[in-house]
Amino acid sequence: MDATTAPHRIPPQMPQYGEANHVFELMQNMLEQLLIHQPKDPIPFMIDHLQRDNDYVPKIIILGPPASGKTTIAMWLAKHLSTNLLSVESLIAKEYSPLAADARMHYQKFKGWILDGIPETREQALTIQTLGISPRHVIALSAPDTVLIERNLGKRIDPQTGEIYHTTFDWPPESEIQNRLMMPAGISEGETARKLLEYHRNIVRILPSYPKILKVINADQPCVDVFYQALTYVQTSHRSNAPFTPRVLLCGPVGSGKSLQAALLAQKYGLINVCCGQLLKEAVADKSKYGEMIQPFFEKETAVPDNIVMKVLKQRLDQQDCVERGWVLHGFPRDLDQAHVMDSLGYKPNRVFFLNVPLDSVIERLTLRRTDPVTGERYHLMYKPPPTMEVQARLLQNPKESEEQIKLKMDLFYRNSAELEQFYGEAITLNGDQDPYTVFEYIESGIINPLPKKVP
Repeated sequence: MDATTAPHRIPPQMPQYGEANHVFELMQNMLEQLLIHQPKDPIPFMIDHLQRDNDYVPKIIILGPPASGKTTIAMWLAKHLSTNLLSVESLIAKEYSPLAADARMHYQKFKGWILDGIPETREQALTIQTLGISPRHVIALSAPDTVLIERNLGKRIDPQTGEIYHTTFDWPPESEIQNRLMMPAGISEGETARKLLEYHRNIVRILPSYPKILKVINADQPCVDVFYQALTYVQTSHRSNAPFTPRVLLCGPVGSGKSLQAALLAQKYGLINVCCGQLLKEAVADKSKYGEMIQPFFEKETAVPDNIVMKVLKQRLDQQDCVERGWVLHGFPRDLDQAHVMDSLGYKPNRVFFLNVPLDSVIERLTLRRTDPVTGERYHLMYKPPPTMEVQARLLQNPKESEEQIKLKMDLFYRNSAELEQFYGEAITLNGDQDPYTVFEYIESGIINPLPKKVP
């Protein structure tokens, strides 16, 4: 393609389709599998790969020293994610048949897997990689050796069920089970210390094999807390190399900081800052066709009809800078009907944020705003007070920022916000009542990282 020609205008529907259906990741995964397996006939292989539909099944490795609880965490994750749990013991089990092996392989392809304590050495890690087995998430549990030795000494096993209990943390209430519990072999202080030494020697050589997908979790805390940290991590997606054009929607009550956050996003990422209210004012100021339609509503101080607002918004979002660079929209939609109209016309945000701020904070932010009629400078009586008493004496308050008006607007927003949050099911709700740059960091993280998958 001639690089000197004018840039091609790609219809906005094309990248939206690619993002919605993960086309880039689909092709990337298929190419990866082709290079790993190198089939003689690639076409049937690709058809089989697409029919499996297993690109997003769990592929997890859980590592940890003896008595860190990795087997328990692995079992809970396998149950919660409805996936397969594989350990060294299960892989070398005596009950083995080619038919069962084929069935397990078929099941693992479609349901995913969790490796409990595998790999044990760097050599095993490299062998797993050469076989094309690549995890998406690796969890390494960590705890002080003294804690692990103490834990191991309290282990007891039920010879009938294989269930593991602990004299301190997990003692069975049934006396029948208590009476048949046995101390497993190899858990004395000396043997545990030897296993820990071996583990530490190996783990420092294993972890560098998984630099971008590794999460270390402190195992010296309640098992439930460890599990939820692990579950949260394995439900997150890693950043993709796919082309991504942000289409950001900021929702929040008056005074929640939407305008500031939109300005920060526009400044840092080059997004087009689309303020719906500002668009309407500009249309009137420019005396455009739509401006003439809007003017009577401004004069009467009544709401501009949705169909007119949508025409002005459509005109702006269809411009090439919005299509190429992406946009951050605020001030619309305000209710479910507006959201449906916007969606039906193809304007679908791929990141939606709700900024929640309590009424008291909004009142403090807005009712103390003042404007100097002489200079046009804006002040805040608490955060940016006027420099002199003379300036303070002439400051004016916007009638729209009275406490009564703010309460009405807040009530209207929260009356509609529940339906909007339900409509935008993947929306991220943030606490807007904190330092604006902290809020920006949360928004930024939500944009550059994939949305977490919701597992039932």
